[in-house]
Amino acid sequence: MTTQTTQDRPVGPALMRGWKRRCPSCGSGPLLRGYLKVRESCPVCHEELHHQRADDGPAYMTILVVGHLMAPLILWVFTAYRPDPLILATVFSVGCVALSLYLLPRFKGAFVALQWAKRMHGFSSVRS
Repeated sequence: MTTQTTQDRPVGPALMRGWKRRCPSCGSGPLLRGYLKVRESCPVCHEELHHQRADDGPAYMTILVVGHLMAPLILWVFTAYRPDPLILATVFSVGCVALSLYLLPRFKGAFVALQWAKRMHGFSSVRS
């Protein structure tokens, strides 16, 4: 039996498939069963996905990205237009929630795909 290397699974295409919430192996099957629940296996290529350990990583990345995008934008809008604070808080609260809801499942897919590509957490023993 030969040992496969990480070069057998290119990281870039796997991350793009994960970002699109598709199976990192085939790119066709859906990765998620709901909003954030990862499937046990891909319904198309039958790649086992239950090994994933994304845990809090996607949430931390979402907070990091949303914070770094929205904080300067809030400062710029406040200094340039001086809107009423209640309007500013309302608009940017809705914006932060919407951006967070958009990014969270995509980061989850990317984290699972990275683990698959790097053969982490049990993905090393499954077929590629």
